[in-house]
Amino acid sequence: MPERLQGLIVKEQSGFYWVEVKDQATYMCELRGRLKEEAKSSDIAAIGDRASISLRREEGTDVLMGVIEELAPRKSVLSRALRTTGKRGAGQAEREQVLIANVDRALFVFSAAQPAPNLKMLDRFLVAGEKSQIADLLIVLNKIDLEYSPDIDEIFSAYESIGYPVFRSSALRGDGIDSLKSVLGDGISVFTGPSGVGKTSLLNRIQPGLGRQVKAVGQHSAEGVHTTRDSALARLEGGGYLADTPGIRSLTVWDIEPDELDAYYADIQPYVLDCKFSNCTHIDEPDCAVRRAVERGAILPRRYKNYLDLREELRDTYIIYNR
Repeated sequence: MPERLQGLIVKEQSGFYWVEVKDQATYMCELRGRLKEEAKSSDIAAIGDRASISLRREEGTDVLMGVIEELAPRKSVLSRALRTTGKRGAGQAEREQVLIANVDRALFVFSAAQPAPNLKMLDRFLVAGEKSQIADLLIVLNKIDLEYSPDIDEIFSAYESIGYPVFRSSALRGDGIDSLKSVLGDGISVFTGPSGVGKTSLLNRIQPGLGRQVKAVGQHSAEGVHTTRDSALARLEGGGYLADTPGIRSLTVWDIEPDELDAYYADIQPYVLDCKFSNCTHIDEPDCAVRRAVERGAILPRRYKNYLDLREELRDTYIIYNR
């Protein structure tokens, strides 16, 4: 049996995977036949996965190619729901698209102004992060050098009180850069957010050329209801890897039923067991502990409204795909 090497999938492109092994040697690999069969129904391999590979020499050349023999169990999976209707969808209504595996931390970047922060998008990101079991969910509030609405500090302080650390930064002035570098020291980090919030400038402040490098490997294209992607992890000078995952920006939450959503809102979940009814939707039932918490300010009204909106979206999706 050929010797097997253990490594990390650092790039994915057109059905091939680049696996980095000891001493940063990297080999282009394909999946073993039995894994290819499994990959038809789910994303069995993605950047961030740990893989066991064997090597073979391309006939008539000195080029070594790899074959992925096994994949280690994942500790976290950041996914989105991918619609697969139509001929190429083979009749499937919805499937999981794995954006990245084994993420240690996610940094969700928004700007204090120009544009103003999209809090509904932020809450959606946080729900996806909680569902994915990512250990550290961090918020980056960029462009604090600009004049911004006075309630921004109060809003983001509330997120800190929920348990989500907020890093206030300015790519222009350099505020907060050292703090960001300190949390990106090892492991795998996701760095994402809407357009126009200064992610590229921020990354270049963290590491010269990093913004351009991440942008180059984070290409994303869509064909109808299908999505193809070239994705990769960028190596950080201080250790660890970083990915900007464009797919999360149009995130359709994967595998959460409407009645489960309250479990992924860190500020709502503690009150759920105090509701009169075990199946309380927190919309109009009597003696709802969640609504009482909203009334007394323990839960931000904005967060509660975003919860209701996302719950309604999930309900509509659940009805459509479970008829």
